[in-house]
Amino acid sequence: MMMAQLQQDNGKLDLAPKKFNMWLFIFTSFMMFAALTSAFIVYSGGNKVHGTKIILPQAFLYSTIVIVISSATMFLAGRSAKQSQFEKQRLFLWITTALATAFLVLQFYGMKIMLVDMAVPFTNPNASQSFIYVFVGMHLLHIVAGLALLLYTLTRNFKTIGQPMNLFRMEFASIFWHFVDIIWIYLYVFLLLNQY
Repeated sequence: MMMAQLQQDNGKLDLAPKKFNMWLFIFTSFMMFAALTSAFIVYSGGNKVHGTKIILPQAFLYSTIVIVISSATMFLAGRSAKQSQFEKQRLFLWITTALATAFLVLQFYGMKIMLVDMAVPFTNPNASQSFIYVFVGMHLLHIVAGLALLLYTLTRNFKTIGQPMNLFRMEFASIFWHFVDIIWIYLYVFLLLNQY
């Protein structure tokens, strides 16, 4: 009994640095996006000459709806994990992964509309338009990382692991996924408010 308790305590100690690293990554990512939006504000300076002068593609609205739904399915996966309903947990993780993939496709489609249909080049004299590509591109890197984390959590769920480790992985993936959801909503609202 004493040995089992010691192993459990060691497991908790081993997980603490991972959680700290994740929070550190989230904080630095948040600061990066805050710096980018601040740079946009400084560049445009309320000056209509430096405004984006475009209407955002509808694909970005659809991707926002998709990512909000994915946040709900991720919450349901976490709740299922806490209730030891592993089949439901896997189902909601699969749905969240599918929604994350749909989000990626819609984001690339939105950028394709901007590049081809709207003829907005990445590099142009109006840096406000270039900022849109930077915001979307940097966020997509976080989405790819989140998608990898979702797939890792899902595949590990099929292996025989203890419930404490399963809950830790779910919590880890949930926190990160909700963070990328919130960041995109922030960026989308920010771009909407500055789109013309």
